[in-house]
Amino acid sequence: MSDISEAGVVDAVGKDLFIGGKWTSAAGGRSFPVHDPSTGKVLCEVADASPEDGKAALDSAVAAQADFAAMAPRERGEILRRAYELLIARADELALLMTLEMGKPLPEAKGEITYAAEFFRWFAEEAVRIDGGYAVAPNGNGRFLVHRQPVGPTLLITPWNFPMAMGTRKLGPAIAAGCTSVIKPAAQTPLSMLALAGILAEAGLPAGVVNVLTTSDSGGVMEPLIRDGRARKLSFTGSTAVGRKLLEQCAEKVLRTSMELGGNAPFLVFDDADLDAAIEGAMQAKMRNIGEACTAANRFYVQRGIVEEFSRRLTERMSALPMGRGTEEGVVVGPLIDEAAVEKVSSLVSDAADRGAQVLTGGSAVDGPGNFYRATVLTDVPKEAKLTTEEIFGPVAPISVFDTEDEAVAAANDTEYGLVSYLFTNDVKRALRVSERLEAGMIGLNQGIVSNPAAPFGGIKQSGLGREGGTVGIDEFLETKYIAVSL
Repeated sequence: MSDISEAGVVDAVGKDLFIGGKWTSAAGGRSFPVHDPSTGKVLCEVADASPEDGKAALDSAVAAQADFAAMAPRERGEILRRAYELLIARADELALLMTLEMGKPLPEAKGEITYAAEFFRWFAEEAVRIDGGYAVAPNGNGRFLVHRQPVGPTLLITPWNFPMAMGTRKLGPAIAAGCTSVIKPAAQTPLSMLALAGILAEAGLPAGVVNVLTTSDSGGVMEPLIRDGRARKLSFTGSTAVGRKLLEQCAEKVLRTSMELGGNAPFLVFDDADLDAAIEGAMQAKMRNIGEACTAANRFYVQRGIVEEFSRRLTERMSALPMGRGTEEGVVVGPLIDEAAVEKVSSLVSDAADRGAQVLTGGSAVDGPGNFYRATVLTDVPKEAKLTTEEIFGPVAPISVFDTEDEAVAAANDTEYGLVSYLFTNDVKRALRVSERLEAGMIGLNQGIVSNPAAPFGGIKQSGLGREGGTVGIDEFLETKYIAVSL
């Protein structure tokens, strides 16, 4: 990494909108700054799209839809395969770019680039496996033909916490299915998506198939596109509160929707668990992405017989984590995304402490520059604490105790969310029994990471609608057409 300069990777990325296969200035030449969360300094300025720019992007996607839908599935797959190879080849540069705009440590950023690339490789293979059907009518007088077609132009909105992987997780199936798109990355982290647009163009993606809008006014730019009616699908990853608003907007034109929303993941540790594995899983589930993940363990429930040892060992691990700028060697705890994130985490920890929770390590922000918060462990967390119902999105592990299996399951399910739950036990019967009772779309059974491009990702309850990844991920971008044939 030493021969890759920070200024060089930033300068290498297009800073304009990507519309119709061309880099285009925003209307009026407007721009907004991108900050390094570890220093607060401005990295660069990028184009600030207006509603007028949004319409131009949708026009481009609509114009390209018919030809792209007609492209051979193998050709679409080969484009994705080439993009996968380019991502892997440039992993070091792309990881540094991500660390600069988002803050996560370099090794983790490079891991995300590999993870992101895998979505392109997976959906390159799925592009040629879009199925259909042929069946005899029950009365024998006809035939049923079933055809799968692209849903049409799509609107894609991605978050700041995984700025590359959330892009490929949506663009991979859209491209494989034959859908054009307008994609809007988060204002905090636009550079990774702009770099991805350049890679897709280099891989041979036709002009207009993917259009990128960077903007400081997400609602003002995207709502008119949702209400326009020409886009036929919206895929969004972000907070449940914003997801609810988007669903209301989509209702007007009855758009297909995929919603990957908030989480409040419980992490259950039974007294028969392998404690070494449980601690390692806890570190993964809590500290991946500095805790800024919808899959992050938000509530730790540990059975009474081992809660003291679990708390002690987790505190030892958390208190020893090096903190600093993500570009520094050995750093594990980078900055949070912005000042508002630090304020939220501080408020939640203070609320828990005021209600009787004990701070075993951390528990405070770090004076600037940068948006740093110390890795924190809390015990004796009361049910009334706000962080038991709200996403923490930071490096804070709140521990509560339970006695019985029923008590643990009830506490885990006591939330409006249902994205992921983690469960550690060596009892096979309990593992299956509790996994089936937990109200979540995904279960981490004796492991702290569940995300995999080959597996269906998504939640239930207010954690979202639909699934991304796996064999079902492409279904979100396909319509089923039935053709009745009379003989």
